[in-house]
Amino acid sequence: MDVSVVLPTMNEEEAIRIVLPRIKTVLNRMGLNYEIIVVDKSEDRTPEIARELGATVVRQKGKGYGDAYLEGFKRAKGKYILMLDPDGSYDPEDIPALLEPLLKDEADFVIGSRLKGEIDPGAMPWLHRRVGNPLLTWILDLFFKAGISDAHCGMRAIKREALEKLPLKCRGMEFASEMVIEAAKHGLRIKEVPIRYHRRIGKSKLSSFKDGWRHLRLMLLYSPTHLFLVPGLLLFVLGIFLLTYTYVFEPIRLHTMILGSLLLITGTQVISFGVSAKVYAVKEGFEKPDRITRFFMRYSILEEGLLVGGIFLLVGLVLGVRLFLQWREANYGALFHIREAVLILTLITLGLQVVFFSFFISIYMLKEG
Repeated sequence: MDVSVVLPTMNEEEAIRIVLPRIKTVLNRMGLNYEIIVVDKSEDRTPEIARELGATVVRQKGKGYGDAYLEGFKRAKGKYILMLDPDGSYDPEDIPALLEPLLKDEADFVIGSRLKGEIDPGAMPWLHRRVGNPLLTWILDLFFKAGISDAHCGMRAIKREALEKLPLKCRGMEFASEMVIEAAKHGLRIKEVPIRYHRRIGKSKLSSFKDGWRHLRLMLLYSPTHLFLVPGLLLFVLGIFLLTYTYVFEPIRLHTMILGSLLLITGTQVISFGVSAKVYAVKEGFEKPDRITRFFMRYSILEEGLLVGGIFLLVGLVLGVRLFLQWREANYGALFHIREAVLILTLITLGLQVVFFSFFISIYMLKEG
């Protein structure tokens, strides 16, 4: 079997009778052995029509766009897997352009680009074309260096051996982003080809904001560096600056100093979340080690963390005892040393954060120990 065409369907009886014959015509013209697998969750005659047109119909047990493809991949036998929505929006005449880089071994994963191709008037809402799709694709390229222009294009082709390397698991629309992310992370050769995009046949099932959020949510969860470390580091640096500057040069700006303390403590906590997430991803095989994870995955990190945290705690406690003695000398009356109190509480909190973070991160190292 050369090609397995996987089509997710839900109430597409009008479109399927038009699209399936066109797919077969193109593949027959190319001289390829193929199978068409329709993964269906319809309430109309879509599955009956697909069977009449020679497709293998698989009843989808779960729900969601990604779930349909994952079910179809299990049944596919072809050397190459071709994916497209059977709603008439993608042109079967573009199939040769998608398969050619795979057949020539110039790529492992080929994805169509509607934005570099032709889009019929009214085929794609303005918000999707000008804002949502470009913005989400830019974020994906920034986070994962995929180097593509249309991350959510549903017309794709991939080698079976490449597909088997990808631990795909998303069941919803975010599956489209997950596939590109995993392909980039696993070093697949990704190629884009311009395609045509037509007005779909029938009613659209997309939910712009809900589906857009699911894509963004997935990208953030896949990238602890951008979700935790970058904002955490910004908060940390800004907090140190405000705390230090106001303590040394602007002692009367107590509210600014308190803000600096809050930002510093919050930044430290967010950074610890990011480091923990990255170490967990490496331990579970989701990520390859980098400089950050190698540093925090050393066996000695617990002792080093206890030392650093202990120093913060010790300095904070010494200053706290000193302040307490001054308060006692004042017969426990009013003591206007708010700057010192903020600094003491900040040091003690940071010390406790570092100590407990060191224990937490060292739990991942128990097997190596």
